[in-house]
Amino acid sequence: MAEAEEDFTKNFTKKINGLFIDPKIFTYKFSCKCSGECCHYGVYTDLKEHNTILELKDKILPLFDETQCKDIKKWFEEPEEDEDFESGVAVGTEVINGKCTFLDKNGLCALQRLANLEGVHKWKYKPLYCILFPLTIYEGAITIDDEHIDRLKTCNVNPNSETSIFDACKEELIYFLGEDSYKELDNYKEEYLNTLVLGDKK
Repeated sequence: MAEAEEDFTKNFTKKINGLFIDPKIFTYKFSCKCSGECCHYGVYTDLKEHNTILELKDKILPLFDETQCKDIKKWFEEPEEDEDFESGVAVGTEVINGKCTFLDKNGLCALQRLANLEGVHKWKYKPLYCILFPLTIYEGAITIDDEHIDRLKTCNVNPNSETSIFDACKEELIYFLGEDSYKELDNYKEEYLNTLVLGDKK
C-alpha cells in the first residue's frame, strides 16, 4: 500500500489535515442532475460508521419501504482492511433491488431522513464517502472518484459546465475539513490556478 500511495501522490505537493490534495479537483468540470443514481451501487463505510448504523437499526427500520430489506444481517458486506478508512477497516453496504440497502423507492436515504426527523445535521449518520462523492479519499489523497462517476448518467464530467468539482462540493468539503482548513484549500486553489495562467503565458 505504501508504495502504491507514493506513486499516486508523488506529484501532489499540498497536504491539509494529513491528506494530499489532488489539484485536478480545481479544474475538473462537473455537473449533477441528482436522482440518487450514485447511491445505486452502495458505498464503503468505516467500521465505526457501520457500528453506529447498526446501533440505530430500531430507528432506521420504520423508515424502510417495501423495496428495502429489513433483515439487518443483509445490510452489509464482509469487512475488509483499507488504510483510507479511519479504523483501517471498510464495510460495504449491500445492493438490494438495484440500489443501496438504505435508499428507498423515492431515491431518499433512510440515514439522512432519520437525521432530518431528529433535527440534527442532515449528514450526521451518513457514511463519509456518501457525503464526499463525487470526491473521495484514495491512497491518502482527496481526489475525484472518477471510477464511480464514469458509470453514472446524471452525475458526471461535463466540459461545458462552469462548475468544477471543487465548487460543486463546497458544503461537503467544509463539513469534512472544517472552515479553517477549507479556507486553506481555497487559497491553494487560487495559487494553483494562478500557476496554470502563468504557465500559459510563457
